[in-house]
Amino acid sequence: MPNGHADTAHHPALQHHFDNLEQQQDAATFGMWVFLVTEVLFFGGMFMAYTLYRYWYPDGWVAASHHLNVLLGAFNTAVLIGSSLTMALAVRAGQLGERRGQVLFLVLTIVLGTVFLGVKVVEYADKFEHNLVPGPNFLFDDARYARAAQIFFSVYFAMTGMHALHMIIGLGLLTWLLVNALRGRFTREWNTPVEVVGLYWHFVDIIWIFLFPLLYLVGHH
Repeated sequence: MPNGHADTAHHPALQHHFDNLEQQQDAATFGMWVFLVTEVLFFGGMFMAYTLYRYWYPDGWVAASHHLNVLLGAFNTAVLIGSSLTMALAVRAGQLGERRGQVLFLVLTIVLGTVFLGVKVVEYADKFEHNLVPGPNFLFDDARYARAAQIFFSVYFAMTGMHALHMIIGLGLLTWLLVNALRGRFTREWNTPVEVVGLYWHFVDIIWIFLFPLLYLVGHH
């Protein structure tokens, strides 16, 4: 057996039920893809609800969408696209075993993710201030569309809230990666966690790319 293969086979990160790190990485990557498929099904239900209600209340949907801040939504979209880039660069640094690159790009990804959530807090605060949160105190400026608007904001908070929860989980995972990157655990031979978390992060970004036009640009179609 070549020495290189033997060293890899006895890597401290190698679990006992795998023959080598490559096999372990393939299994981890496949597992993440299976998980992401379940996430597609989960969000798919929300997108179906959105589609039905938009079909039933087209005018009310447009009226309610006008109360969302398109500029903030567009800014957050740019922020997440930037975070996808920095995450991809972090994965690349992990593959090359570049510790400083891993740390730098993970930090940038965390910063961008935090900025995104900060903007969402500002947007949510604005909805509470203007009584646009579904419930007994909901108040819409056009009585004709009040019912449809309340449904719209129910869908809005459900979809963006669930997306924000996934972002928070992602930031937790990124922080864990950062701690381990600082300890030099990710090398050319083993960087599976970075790649797997990268897949998750890109998925969360893609979901937002769908949410932004569906929620914010309804009145501009």
